[in-house]
Amino acid sequence: MPAEWALEVFDKAPYVTVSLTRPDGTPYGVPLSLVRADACTFYFHCAYEGEKIDCLRHSPAVSLSAVSRCTPKFEEEKLNYTEHYDSAMAVGRTEIVTDPEEKIRVLRLLCERFLPKHMMHFEAAIDRSLDRTCVVRVTLTEPPAGKRKS
Repeated sequence: MPAEWALEVFDKAPYVTVSLTRPDGTPYGVPLSLVRADACTFYFHCAYEGEKIDCLRHSPAVSLSAVSRCTPKFEEEKLNYTEHYDSAMAVGRTEIVTDPEEKIRVLRLLCERFLPKHMMHFEAAIDRSLDRTCVVRVTLTEPPAGKRKS
């Protein structure tokens, strides 16, 4: 599937699994709420301390995977069990956003995507928590790939 189609899968998926590498070299994958700013830039937010940040400080490389549709099927004519799905994968590098204006813009995008009916509280939330909210930018290092089984 083309890269544009894969990006649509990411846009539709409520969560994207972000896979990182722990400082000891073991894998760490976590489902997160991401927002896409353009064809090669995703963002997520987290605390400034914890396992995600430890991983990102160790290695900025990540992989992203998402499923926006998954429907188990039994195909009567073949007597076959299968799943129909739309999935996408991408790889990128992370960077912690330090510019307050970019952080606010990204947090607004996240809120508009996941809680649009509550935007009237956005400014107050920013006033309370901007300094303690970490925003991470993921820049894709190659085009995303998608797969569909219908």
